[in-house]
Amino acid sequence: MPGKYFEELEVGAVIKHTYGRTVTEMDNVLFSSLTMNPQPLHLDAEFCRKTEFGRPLVNGLFTLGLAVGITVHDLTGGTLVANLGYEKVNHPRPMFHGDTLYVETEVISKRESRSRPNQGIVKFRHIGRNQHGDVVLEFERTALMLKRSD
Repeated sequence: MPGKYFEELEVGAVIKHTYGRTVTEMDNVLFSSLTMNPQPLHLDAEFCRKTEFGRPLVNGLFTLGLAVGITVHDLTGGTLVANLGYEKVNHPRPMFHGDTLYVETEVISKRESRSRPNQGIVKFRHIGRNQHGDVVLEFERTALMLKRSD
């Protein structure tokens, strides 16, 4: 099981996730369409040519979901009970078609669950960067994690 158990997560630890993911135009159009988001900034190249960006932006919610997904292999695969919340979500720079997202995670706090003795609550800070190293996403996530069943 690749995920880390509650006991393995130390406050202050930083995990540089193994895999990045290049975002395609299809990813962006499909996600925007599936979520019924007709925002022309994501779907209309002609509209976007007249904006300060000059091209379509990747949907920020897709970027957020992708960042969480990138962390699963190294962090929560098989050891996550539930994501409890997301906070302080910021998109300081946009993502564009063809950009690659890389994620780094810091464990910022943890405590044992008061109601579930075999689980603990961990707060993570995730930073997403594009292929140039520019920060494109920052957020905090609170997760309920399994403890080892020794």
